[in-house]
Amino acid sequence: MRRLMIFGATSALAQATARRFAMDGSRFFLVARDRDKLAAVADDLRVRGATLVTVAVADALDFHRHEALVDGAFTALDGLDTLLVSHGSLPDQTACQQDVETLRREFDVNALAVISVLTHAANRFARQGFGSLVAIGSVAGDRGRQSNYVYGAAKGAVAIFMQGLRNRLHGCGVHVLTVKPGFVDTPMTAAFPKGVLWATPQQVTRGIHRAIEKRRDVVYLPGFWRPVMGVLRAVPEALFKRLRL
Repeated sequence: MRRLMIFGATSALAQATARRFAMDGSRFFLVARDRDKLAAVADDLRVRGATLVTVAVADALDFHRHEALVDGAFTALDGLDTLLVSHGSLPDQTACQQDVETLRREFDVNALAVISVLTHAANRFARQGFGSLVAIGSVAGDRGRQSNYVYGAAKGAVAIFMQGLRNRLHGCGVHVLTVKPGFVDTPMTAAFPKGVLWATPQQVTRGIHRAIEKRRDVVYLPGFWRPVMGVLRAVPEALFKRLRL
């Protein structure tokens, strides 16, 4: 049984992951901005076996509330041992290129808000000497491509931050996991044509659950993305910049 805070709890990946932990009788503190969807997720988890579900309505960009939300999770659950940060958006790359304010907002959502929540939780976990910090990144963060480099840059920033956090907290007994999904069929990607490289949220969350339990550092999901991205990272920049990706 875990005492788990999920930031971005109404995302498809967050919901599917929470359902797996609910079967163990885990306790949840759920944060999302849509009150009705949040209530529906909470009810679903209770039916599936969660022993306690508390919710808080908040927007990821409410930076001033992040610390209080983390503190609230500790209080509501009588302690906290797992944080999953799963919120995010898929920006319009062209719009970001044309308007810096749009770019900044997307970077705030996908990078700085994630880093803010993780930092507040990391400080609490470091003091207590245990816990798991989990962030949903993306294979897009492994290399910048013209089609989505704003999103990729944000996810890359989260991955590097998690790497440093892992190094910082290793001696404290705190587990830090970076999850790097590939293409996942979710409402956020509904408009995209699907192919053989696409996975379902259920497929990905099996891997997330396993990686948390086994205290992995970085996991690519599905696993074939690790060698795929290894090849992509190895392409020399002089050649890579000529590719239409």
